[in-house]
Amino acid sequence: MRRFSSAVSLGAMLALAACSENSPAPAPNEPAVIAPNFAQASGVQPTGKYIVSFKSGGASTLPGQVAALGGSIDWISAGAGMATVSGLNATQAGSLKSKTNVSTVDADVAVAIDYPALETSVEAAPADAVESPANPAGAFFFARQWHMRAVQANTAWAAGKLGSSSVSVFILDTGIDYTHLDLQGRVDMTRSVDMLGTFNVNGVPFTEADTVQKYFPGRAAFTDLFFHGTHVAATVSSNALAAAGVTSQTTLVAVKVCAYLNTCPLSSTLAGVIYAADHGADVMNLSLGGTFGKAGNGNLLSLINSTFNYAKNKGVTIVVSAGNSAIDLDHDKSGYKTYCSTPATICVAATGPTSQGSTNGPWTNIDAPAYYTNFGTSAINVAAPGGNNASFVWEACSRTSLIVPVCQTGTFIIGVQGTSMASPHVAGTAALLVPILGRDPGAIKSRLQGSADDLGPVGADPFYGKGRVNTARAAGVIP
Repeated sequence: MRRFSSAVSLGAMLALAACSENSPAPAPNEPAVIAPNFAQASGVQPTGKYIVSFKSGGASTLPGQVAALGGSIDWISAGAGMATVSGLNATQAGSLKSKTNVSTVDADVAVAIDYPALETSVEAAPADAVESPANPAGAFFFARQWHMRAVQANTAWAAGKLGSSSVSVFILDTGIDYTHLDLQGRVDMTRSVDMLGTFNVNGVPFTEADTVQKYFPGRAAFTDLFFHGTHVAATVSSNALAAAGVTSQTTLVAVKVCAYLNTCPLSSTLAGVIYAADHGADVMNLSLGGTFGKAGNGNLLSLINSTFNYAKNKGVTIVVSAGNSAIDLDHDKSGYKTYCSTPATICVAATGPTSQGSTNGPWTNIDAPAYYTNFGTSAINVAAPGGNNASFVWEACSRTSLIVPVCQTGTFIIGVQGTSMASPHVAGTAALLVPILGRDPGAIKSRLQGSADDLGPVGADPFYGKGRVNTARAAGVIP
């Protein structure tokens, strides 16, 4: 068994991401540890694109109007009345906005995700480890997965609640490494997609699909060059060779909306939400986001809300992370937390132990609010394990990661923490509820909240919402 552990600073990690386009792939045997706490930053950068909303019938006329102005359509949805346009300057965008079939034209922005410098480790499963999808507690590293026991996922497994391949959870993130042994066969290759396209990073056009082919020829463009999306996906559904997921049978669909260069264009995220709604998503997980000032951003906020409502009205349960800035969302009146401030979503805060004896425990105060989690009685719906202090959530690490290159060399897991890690525990539990309650976001949200362990003051409270999610009780295994 190989284990690598060290620390890396925020600046060093982002420097690696920024330079890897112009330098050889990192040495695959390089010990690699990253800063794991995924806090959402408030800074935004223009992508060079525009997000256009249009009136009924506008889908047929908009492409010609854009082309006449010298631009092109990146994606368009007649049902959602929205499109992303490239190749226009501000004057041309203003001309497009004057068209009678166009409602709004807004400059697209990319939100950077902040990574505090913390320490964690990656570890490889031995060659003789075997898949255990019928008994996820048999995963090689299950002993360190305090987070699965905290939500009583193991109790649900023992009762046969393993998920269904007919239920699809769309992971809007940095992509998924579909070759990792914990994820082989779990990812729907026909519906998985890269929604990034080409956008500006610091004024320079960037296409992540080109980077995939440069370093990993033949891999699908939606593979994960970071590791984040792979970790999130495996928390929802895993073959349980290295580490268990909340389920082991649920179908995963990768929707790449964040680049490994520390940026998530809003246009890609909105396009991903619409894509998921139009392609059979039962549940959607977004472990990403950022903060926009409400002043001057009314159109963008309206676009976000209408897009998520479009998906919810199509029967999609949408689970999102609360963010890791330790902000009281009830009193952050000037900020709009994407996507926790969006009414159509289930917003998840993070919990975790205050201390642990070793990697395999024992753990102290396992359900304490995480030191980094955003909170707010009116904002948080439920809480779930995200890690705390020295405790981490352990799941698959991408074999195509350029950020943690050692993961290219075997079946690795990585321990990280953040509300990004809490959200997929809830999404996996929601996947178990789809066969029971149907594609009914309201009913699923109500069951998740009503079956949660009420750990704070009775009723809703700032850190737990209606409680820490309980997978076994939600699935009807325990009273």
